[in-house]
Amino acid sequence: MKLFNNNEDNQDVKVVALGGLGEVGKNMYVIMYSSELVIIDCGVMFPESELLGIDYVIPDYTFLKKNQEKIKALIITHGHEDHIGSIPFLLQSINIPTIYAPNQAVPLIRKKLEERKIPFRGLVSYTEKTKIRTKFFNIEFFATNHSIPDSHGVVVDTPNGAIVETGDFKFDMTPIGPFANIHKMAHIGSKGVKLLMSDSTNALSEGFSLSESKVDETLSEIFDKEKNSRIILATFASNIYRLKHIVETCRKNNRKIALFGRSMETSIEIAIEGGYIKDKSIFVTPEQAKKLPPNKITLLCTGSQGEALAALSRIANGSHKLIKLLPTDVVIFSSSPIPGNGLSVSRVINKLYLQGVKVYNNSNYEEVHASGHAKEEELKLMLRLIKPKYFMPVHGEFRMLRRHADIAIELGMPRENTFVMENGDILSITKDKAFVSGKTIAQDIYVDGNRIGDIGNLVIKDRKIMSSDGILVILAIIDSSSKSLINKPIVTTRGFVLVNENADLIKKIEENANNIIINNLKDKIYNYNDIKYALVSGISSFIKDETGRNPIIIPMLTDIKDTIKTTIK
Repeated sequence: MKLFNNNEDNQDVKVVALGGLGEVGKNMYVIMYSSELVIIDCGVMFPESELLGIDYVIPDYTFLKKNQEKIKALIITHGHEDHIGSIPFLLQSINIPTIYAPNQAVPLIRKKLEERKIPFRGLVSYTEKTKIRTKFFNIEFFATNHSIPDSHGVVVDTPNGAIVETGDFKFDMTPIGPFANIHKMAHIGSKGVKLLMSDSTNALSEGFSLSESKVDETLSEIFDKEKNSRIILATFASNIYRLKHIVETCRKNNRKIALFGRSMETSIEIAIEGGYIKDKSIFVTPEQAKKLPPNKITLLCTGSQGEALAALSRIANGSHKLIKLLPTDVVIFSSSPIPGNGLSVSRVINKLYLQGVKVYNNSNYEEVHASGHAKEEELKLMLRLIKPKYFMPVHGEFRMLRRHADIAIELGMPRENTFVMENGDILSITKDKAFVSGKTIAQDIYVDGNRIGDIGNLVIKDRKIMSSDGILVILAIIDSSSKSLINKPIVTTRGFVLVNENADLIKKIEENANNIIINNLKDKIYNYNDIKYALVSGISSFIKDETGRNPIIIPMLTDIKDTIKTTIK
């Protein structure tokens, strides 16, 4: 498959995912024709446990840098992190003229930019009635149901036909907020759609997704059942409708709410600003909460995904400064684990059970959470409404994408009209056909604190080794004039073995290091790099034979002449 060439005929519409294929998160899709390009979504993916020290995984912007002058807009479907989280990183390297986002997403994006001190004046709010016109594209929106208000699908009408990107969606017949605009979806489908790009997160789940109103009923039942206990409730901070209902339920049960976790505080603040939550008097500080009877307070916190530093994890560990668990506490997980987080969530739940508290979660109380993503029957409905000629499943692991494509085939779409693709694959659309025409760079980029993109696989590999096998440092002082060691090498270690309990092993390592250095010093011509390489190679082999482990070995060699010069200075 050839690498994309900017000089080739651009009269095909090019569709490329820079993130979102083969993974849940990091959504970023590009539609390009001739001299124009629009981006849909700009999300992060939270790192799996083996990505030690990494804060976020973001898309690779190489393709956008090469086509910088073509970018007309970034369009955001809704305000979840996997759709807006990498906007600050994008703006640090790419000039985006305008970001179009729905009302609920705008303050979330603005908050992110303010935190990183990134000035940007091109943030524009859109509604379902908004129409965007460029030289080659006509863009409009349709309302969908999801677990955050103001979620939309996007229609990009191109010279070669209309492309629909659904964003995250479900069909909720009894939603807490507005209905999805099924009539507009059907109208879009009746006009003819060339390509549908549709959310695949729940493609492996049969039936229909649970209605958010059913979750509200379940939470009300639990509050009534546990009316004598303090309730600790963890949910997604971005699920504004869920937060709104929790506030209303607490008010009906004469409970105050204390917030724990920065993202929860931010979401409540934005929900109040947006008018979704009107009763500000129900919120109390953590200090005030400690003075209230347990049955008069609800602790609303982050940590539903088992995040180590989130409020609920620290409460479960007993390390939270303000909250200590009571034997009569009730903990509700109004969420389900994101793929990859199941083990972390289980650990937190086990710690809660160990402390004797009662726990409600999806495994023992099925209707305590509703997914915001369409299941199989809803995916069929979207396909029937939009009636695309071609189909490209997006936002999901490959097994989800494949199942979603199979669903389209079951509904009568020719298999050759479905495209299960990888990040970076380029789908070309002409007036009468669609085909994979090339590939661009679309690798994972790691964010570690303020460092973006300079933490590669080798660094991650070293971190894994240090986390499992530790590190061993060999210190030696050499007299280059006499080609001798001033004293025997000293070995120090962290995370490899306890020095006091393995004195014989440490002594053998020091003797081996001593012999390796002396043998190398005998050469007429030598340099420190050669000696360091010999130490790493020789000591690694010895340790592997003795212990079966592979610690990182760092030789530190100093010439006595350099030491003397430094001392004199």
